[in-house]
Amino acid sequence: MSKIIRIGTRNSELALWQAHLVQGQLEELGYQTEVVELSSVGDEILDIPLHQIGSMGVFTKTLDVAMLRGQIDIAVHSLKDVPTKLPETIVQAAVLERADVNDVVVFKGTEQDLVAEKATIATGSLRRTAQWLHKYPSHRLTDLRGNVNTRLQKLQDNDWNGAIFAKAGLERINLLPKNHLVLDWMIPAPAQGAIMITAIETDNEVLQACEKLHHKETALCVGIERDFMSTLEGGCTAPIGGHAEIVGNKVVFKGLLSAIDGKEQKGVFRIADIDKADDLGKICGEEVLANGGKELMEQIKKVIKK
Repeated sequence: MSKIIRIGTRNSELALWQAHLVQGQLEELGYQTEVVELSSVGDEILDIPLHQIGSMGVFTKTLDVAMLRGQIDIAVHSLKDVPTKLPETIVQAAVLERADVNDVVVFKGTEQDLVAEKATIATGSLRRTAQWLHKYPSHRLTDLRGNVNTRLQKLQDNDWNGAIFAKAGLERINLLPKNHLVLDWMIPAPAQGAIMITAIETDNEVLQACEKLHHKETALCVGIERDFMSTLEGGCTAPIGGHAEIVGNKVVFKGLLSAIDGKEQKGVFRIADIDKADDLGKICGEEVLANGGKELMEQIKKVIKK
């Protein structure tokens, strides 16, 4: 390929880390690249909860527009932020091998303070809020927005007991502090820990280059998780958890839909043969809807619209 592949990215430290990861892998294969930094609406509006500013694509629209205008050739996204339906003519070019899927709570004081009856926990995620309140119903949850660095600083500047983050994000930019606990009981967001590359569907040279970075096992798992979310008609900020993993020749999936206050949950657990798992996310989503999830989803949408 003679042309330079222009890599579009948000300008946060984590997003740039991800873009440079892709850049390094492409350049190892002999491609010429350059990184193009852009700012998204989701990064600029920090004083309004994410679910109130129209969450679908709030971190990806800027890159989509730049690609459609011909300003960039590929875009690098945290896959959990990407709507399940991509804009017309833009396609998934690759999914990179996944990092750790877990959430962590970074805390101040002691672990005992963290689980005290009146503890205050910060997060901008309705999924994390719902699952935390289900386990600790007496706690106060407060909204937390901004990039990773900003959120860590806000934790230090406020009298909160802790704040919840994706472990992979903190690890990628070497900001995971010692005072953290891995929340292995919390079901992660669909596609958490995974990176997606998008491109224009007719750009065959770029698509062929990106295909060399594609990790099929990760793509299968995150596809199942995103199908589960899509079947529930939930956006990327809805209180939906989903995690698929390959164990031997099986795919193990667990999914969860939670009321925002954590009081009601609809869960699902299934195991399928790896060669018969393509519809697993849809099947699990339909099971949740049939078991009361449809009514719960309608209640959630009313709360989000307020």
